[in-house]
Amino acid sequence: MILEVVDIRIQPGQQAAFEQAVRAGIATAIAPAKGFNRYELRHGIESPERYLLLIHWETLEDHTEGFRNSPAFAQWRGLVGPFFAQPPLVEHFAACAR
Repeated sequence: MILEVVDIRIQPGQQAAFEQAVRAGIATAIAPAKGFNRYELRHGIESPERYLLLIHWETLEDHTEGFRNSPAFAQWRGLVGPFFAQPPLVEHFAACAR
């Protein structure tokens, strides 16, 4: 399982509309993608325009090759991209051995 961590900064005052766009985008563009498992959206307390989007994928390739190279990625960015104050930072994480 791979965790995609997306650090997002949005335009001030757009929190409610952004959160709605994320829910719609997850449901229509990301959730149907091969390898999608689940997601969480967290908002900043000290920085109310900052969000962390955490998406669990089966493999790195499910995200980087499958989803990113599909028409669904453009659909996702069309929904949430207009809210970005700057390009989001995206990183992937693997579980550590126990």
